Amino acid sequence: MIRKISAVILLNFCLIYAQPVENLNSSEIKLALEKLKVLGSILYIAAHPDDENTKALAYFSKGKLVRTGYLSLTRGDGGQNLIGDEQGDILGIIRTQELLQARKIDGAEQFFTRAIDFGYSKTPEETLSKWNKEKLLSDVVWVIRKFKPDIIITRFPVSGQGTHGHHTASAILALDAFRIAADPSVYPEQLQFVETWQPKRIYWNAWTPALNSMNIDPDTLLKINFGEYSPLLGKSYTEISAVARTMHKSQGFGDSGWRADFFNYFLLLDGSNSVNDIFDDVDLSWNKISSGDNVEKLINTAIDNYDFENPKNVIPVLLELYEEIQRVDNVHWKEIKSKEVLEIIRSCSGIWIEAIADDYLTTPGNKLNIAASIINRSDMTVDLKEINLTYQVKDSLINSTLSNGQLISVNRTVQIPTDINLSHPYWLENEHSENVYEISDQTLIGLPVKDFPLTGEFKISFEGKEIILTTPVFFRTTDPVEGEIYRQIEIAPPVTINIEKDLFLFSTNEPRSISISIKNNSDELNGTLLLNLEKDWKTVPEKYSINLKSKNEEQHYNFIIHPPDIPSESKLSVEVDINNKAYNRSTVSIDYPHFPIQTYYPEAKAKLVKLNIGQKVVDTIGYIAGSGDKVPDYLEELGFNVQILTDEILTNGSLKNYEVIVSGIRAYNTNDRAQVYSDKLMYYVKNGGTYIVQYNTAHNLQAQLGPYPLTISRDRVTEEDKQVKILQPDHKLFNYPNKITEDDFNGWVQERGLYFAGSWDEKYIPMLEMNDTGESPQKGSLLYAEYGSGKYFYTGLSFFRQLPAGNPGAYRLFINMISSGKNE
Repeated sequence: MIRKISAVILLNFCLIYAQPVENLNSSEIKLALEKLKVLGSILYIAAHPDDENTKALAYFSKGKLVRTGYLSLTRGDGGQNLIGDEQGDILGIIRTQELLQARKIDGAEQFFTRAIDFGYSKTPEETLSKWNKEKLLSDVVWVIRKFKPDIIITRFPVSGQGTHGHHTASAILALDAFRIAADPSVYPEQLQFVETWQPKRIYWNAWTPALNSMNIDPDTLLKINFGEYSPLLGKSYTEISAVARTMHKSQGFGDSGWRADFFNYFLLLDGSNSVNDIFDDVDLSWNKISSGDNVEKLINTAIDNYDFENPKNVIPVLLELYEEIQRVDNVHWKEIKSKEVLEIIRSCSGIWIEAIADDYLTTPGNKLNIAASIINRSDMTVDLKEINLTYQVKDSLINSTLSNGQLISVNRTVQIPTDINLSHPYWLENEHSENVYEISDQTLIGLPVKDFPLTGEFKISFEGKEIILTTPVFFRTTDPVEGEIYRQIEIAPPVTINIEKDLFLFSTNEPRSISISIKNNSDELNGTLLLNLEKDWKTVPEKYSINLKSKNEEQHYNFIIHPPDIPSESKLSVEVDINNKAYNRSTVSIDYPHFPIQTYYPEAKAKLVKLNIGQKVVDTIGYIAGSGDKVPDYLEELGFNVQILTDEILTNGSLKNYEVIVSGIRAYNTNDRAQVYSDKLMYYVKNGGTYIVQYNTAHNLQAQLGPYPLTISRDRVTEEDKQVKILQPDHKLFNYPNKITEDDFNGWVQERGLYFAGSWDEKYIPMLEMNDTGESPQKGSLLYAEYGSGKYFYTGLSFFRQLPAGNPGAYRLFINMISSGKNE
């Protein structure tokens, strides 16, 4: 009788990898065998990507061999970006992928809540109010019930030493969830999918300065040495951690490996106390499973008989082990350990499976051709029974024997359903508020990304025992420099629409041309391109008839936009009507070398703003690029001639032809040659130039920022609607070419500003005063100084957020700044 052993070995793998999963090497197989004996889990909880202690994650996952997870409340959407100019939703996609790459290295799993990173928050009360505490607490409870951790660790204390409202809120939510996750009366709607769960204990992963401020002696606490060395991995867990930490490239968190003891301290927040080990009184063995005795015996047999040079020898025991695991009555651990065993079997046999499509892009209702291949690289006899692809058109029965080194490949056609979801980040599928994503499917909450849309299943048999190995379908190319490159399969709309910009500024009543491009992702399409405007905005023409004859064909169309006579804003939306069905999605592709290409399809829309910005008195602006902002783009949008000042220009060129020079955000932090050209910039100011320095941080400051002493603090105003007081109302800055009033600070987004000046020479004049609720007035957001015959500004105001948002008041103030060196 043929016994069938079937399961999918890829669960977390397909969420992380952008290529077929590589076989484990001999040392990794040995660790995987040892991990089969461990039935324990630990969940680390914090607020943002990059908050996690990767040392802890690497130690628990690869050292203690327990199932390890990191729950980040947010995707980091409101953070900074040191590798590009992406902000908001797109930055959230980038940081999600960076976390997944970090988990690929430290071995942990990744989870999220529905919280949106709305920027810096000073209090947990503000944070939980904006996030809706009940909704976020539900998410944390859901992840606990689903993951079933024995131990929970928070990165921050509940007492506020985390300095950030999001940080403290993450600890509060973790502690509250710990106390209620076992109560069936709490969020009972979840119990149709998961069971209640009570972790054993919850700790704060404390740091010494905070403990000292709380008068707690670290030596009285449980401590763990994360600097231990793993001979099988050839690295310490702190070295592994550094590689994982370095994946947070958008935040500039590259790290160096620590190669000595590295102790961390753990303060018990609730639950039973532990003395010697964080897992004291937690049974990590198969003894906790009523029917697990024989399972552990078989695991020990496999370990005892494991041969590093001949891993295949333990396959018969592993097949028997898998059968035994199917008999246990614990569904949770049965599923987890079944996948682990099948992954070990695949690696011990050297089997390679892949499913490669002839294109990375397809559309609902279309067909896709896929080559599915398998090779046996051991001298064991392997029978290939079937190859099944998602949505395949015809039968897959094969019944062939795979000898050592033999490759079998079949070509199959799959029919994509007409109702399949687009390859779109699931948390962005619905319109969301500023603070919480709208996710209607409970089973998606917590996941970093959705699974791959297409998979290939390979049913194989070892001596009559059948198993199923599964891989996502990929597209593959060979690059002459990078070599083999895999890309995820994308489900796209039949047609996509891209507007050349997401913001169009009108400073006069003159009409302007806007270019719209459309791309065919399917077969021949005929339809109508429509442009929609609000209020008193007009377009000529209103529509075009289109004909796209082949896949990947692009066409471009121009619309003339006529603005109203008065300051106004309008949403511009575009759609293509095909057979009375409207398509209105654009394509955004995110391509960085440290994670797979990401594509999503937001609504094709832009913002139109008619501004009253007074007379234009400046033409040429020099811009020093910082860590990534779009300020130059929007100055050019207003008709200014903006030139990026390269290192060559700043070092050897002349600056006298620039009427104004603007320094991008954190330029003095990110450019290690800032000290070289600092004196030259001050000479430029002294001889009549206007120089505007946008915010920098005190950490890693490469040169003095201004002509007189000036220090940077961590002060900021996070409440974007707080009143702003103009301290020098008669100053030219607030009167030319625009009259600036407090009304110009209405409608700001996310924050007023950050990293304000902390102290300054008396020659600087503070121009504005503002503060968050309950705090003292701050005057360091905008400083002005005269130096020689020139003008100098330091500003922590978040122009890098306000200008892309089309905020009229921010534009009017910024134009006054760049105009300050001109006579009225």
